[in-house]
Amino acid sequence: MSINIILFGETGVGKSSVVNLIAGRTVAEVSPDVEGCTLQSKEYKFDVGSIRVSIWDTVGLEEPEVGVDGYIPAIEKAWLLIKRLREAGGVDLLLFCIRANRVTMTTQSNYRLFYEVLCGQQVPIALVITHLEREVDMEDWWTRNHKSIEKYGIKCAGHACVTGIPDNRGPEGKYGKSQKAVLSLLQQHDGSGRYTMPEGDWLARIINGLKTFTAGRAGISKGKSLQKALVKRCGLDADTAQKIMVTMTENDS
Repeated sequence: MSINIILFGETGVGKSSVVNLIAGRTVAEVSPDVEGCTLQSKEYKFDVGSIRVSIWDTVGLEEPEVGVDGYIPAIEKAWLLIKRLREAGGVDLLLFCIRANRVTMTTQSNYRLFYEVLCGQQVPIALVITHLEREVDMEDWWTRNHKSIEKYGIKCAGHACVTGIPDNRGPEGKYGKSQKAVLSLLQQHDGSGRYTMPEGDWLARIINGLKTFTAGRAGISKGKSLQKALVKRCGLDADTAQKIMVTMTENDS
């Protein structure tokens, strides 16, 4: 059995620590996150018991909207992610990593970008709330804050309240409980509902969706300018780029 996961969130929320929690060992370097381009991803593969796990650690939005200069780079990274997901057979689960503080407009935008735009509301999404080492009972955070999350329209199939700091206390320590909580999210999904779609159609939907999250939309590339960018930056042939432009127009109508 295998499971394909997109793990996403803002810079500094602790995505690498979550990867290591799932793996049960250090497979991702935990360091201050270097700011990357929206939708830039790094893949990790490892086994958890009899389950083959593939995780795409993916950069989310840092603000509710991306700047105009970030529009084409985000499309380029989205294309790379789509190709890798297609090669792997699709995606089973979204893990939305958020820091244990107030929910913001950026939190809402990341939810919409990944759940609604990237995965068309067809992939289960679970929240992983990080930096909870100061909580006596980490689950108390969810009790206090889940209504605020719902207020922002964020719906999830499950959640895990965690810390990424090892405490050498075994299964009863906060780190051990964090690992158990995250693994339980994976065990709920058997890979039978894996989501994918044709590469061109997928990219067309993401390009249209990214417009919604781009500040100063009047200045973004479109038409022939966007088509040239698809060829130059994404490496598409001219015919494929043209087909994507047509699909985008059809989806907008």
